[in-house]
Amino acid sequence: MRVLALDDCEAALKLMSGCIAEVLPSAEAFAFTKPSKLLEFAKDNDCEIAFLDIQMWGMNGLAVAKALKDFYPKINIIFVTAHCEYASEAFEVHPSGYVLKPVSCGAIRREVENLRHPVDLKNTARIYAQTFGNFELFSYGVPIKFKYTKTKELIAYLIDRNGAAINMNGLCAVLWEEKQDSANLKAYLRKLIRDLIMTLRESGADDIVLKRHNGISVITDRIVCDAYGFMKGVPWCVNAYFGEYMAQYSWAEITAAALEKNF
Repeated sequence: MRVLALDDCEAALKLMSGCIAEVLPSAEAFAFTKPSKLLEFAKDNDCEIAFLDIQMWGMNGLAVAKALKDFYPKINIIFVTAHCEYASEAFEVHPSGYVLKPVSCGAIRREVENLRHPVDLKNTARIYAQTFGNFELFSYGVPIKFKYTKTKELIAYLIDRNGAAINMNGLCAVLWEEKQDSANLKAYLRKLIRDLIMTLRESGADDIVLKRHNGISVITDRIVCDAYGFMKGVPWCVNAYFGEYMAQYSWAEITAAALEKNF
């Protein structure tokens, strides 16, 4: 997903860009202080969301929005402004929303979670975890293939833990319920972890896994995940839920019950 940010004040642009990076860590974000540079870039690069300051010297954000709509009729325009007097004129370009200055990450998140034209995150996210139904992991819409079936189950369980770390003993107990812990089992688990990190590295996403001496976890804000969004009430995630969660794994039943309770 490509996101544009425009503000002729560098300090305000830096703040807005930082919030976009926090809310949409898997997106490609491009920041501009000059409308002409933004439009030059947008003309040749598909963009899904544009955060535009309204009041600027020269070409204002309303004119930029109209030009962007000519390129991409369904681009989500989110105006960023300290002034309310432009509201009636802004309606002409059917914006997705507004953020009042000073910008906050919470305000950016609210607008992203309620886009006028929802973005297909499965195809645009650097890493998208589909947990509803059967588990699948995608990089820019392409399923990630691991060397071992158990590697896929390993990353699924780490995602299920929602950022909580787990040690080798705990992983062995979950992934091989029927087997007694042993040196051979831990050696195989280390092989799976290497496969996980190497495969993610090939997709440019090995930074989603945090491996420490006492455990391993995922960094949740670097992953787009339907279940994470569901628990936050994100509309497209709620609509994607039909009562099944990581259906191929028995250990997922606890989280499945929690989701059903919150549905």
